[in-house]
Amino acid sequence: MTTFHVLSGADANVAHPGIRKIGLADVMDALRLGFNDFREKPSHYVFLCLIYPIAGAVLMTWSAGANMLPLLYPLASGFALIGPVAAIGLYEISRRRELGMDTSWPHALRLHRSPALPSIIAVAAMLFVIFIAWLLVAQALYVRIFGAEPPASLAAFWNGIVSTEQGWNLILVGNAVGFVFAVIVLSISVVSFPMLIDRDVGAVAAVETSIRATLVNPIPVAFWGLIVAAGLLIGSIPVFVGLAVIMPILGHATWHMYRKMVEPQVRNRPR
Repeated sequence: MTTFHVLSGADANVAHPGIRKIGLADVMDALRLGFNDFREKPSHYVFLCLIYPIAGAVLMTWSAGANMLPLLYPLASGFALIGPVAAIGLYEISRRRELGMDTSWPHALRLHRSPALPSIIAVAAMLFVIFIAWLLVAQALYVRIFGAEPPASLAAFWNGIVSTEQGWNLILVGNAVGFVFAVIVLSISVVSFPMLIDRDVGAVAAVETSIRATLVNPIPVAFWGLIVAAGLLIGSIPVFVGLAVIMPILGHATWHMYRKMVEPQVRNRPR
């Protein structure tokens, strides 16, 4: 019977896998491989990722009231902070395709059987906490610049943002703060979820490995972050519908980024 564990693997040890140095060409190759995974069985992936655009549309509708208008952009941009969680099933499909196993979509929904599930939940919870923190910081920043009074209408809100000095200050400072949040999430998630799908090492090892991979490959990871940001921006127009295609491609490519940056697990030879 599998023991319940979160911080470390089932053997109670924290793994420290080796990190490979990669280049920009490797990032583009990972993106190509991700597209190939998507092209292999696209209907499965569209089915999985419809949850993402639907959830985005719900968030936009929920924030349409005047009281929530200041959070509309933070919600849309910050939604990318929890994108790695939405792509977990895609990593499993890419793993199975790499091993020549059955890649039908039900396998992406059977992660509840994974021994690493507690660790996956722990890292996902961390991203959700960061997402909430981003919303709180964005709201506090808006109140500091514009005051606590909500905008009278969408038109008034838009004019206040684009035609006033306070609005441009909010745009500049808000995006700078958002960039910091994005860098934090990218560094702790670029390989952590794929790693937990691939091997049961615990949340600490997964996050630590992801950070080390980022530090060893700062330029390639930054380039990958720009690709993800551009893809999510394009996919969000209109109303997040394009994410049903962009998300699976990026999700599969993330798996291949992991395979390129992290040394494979060494299996003990039977005696």
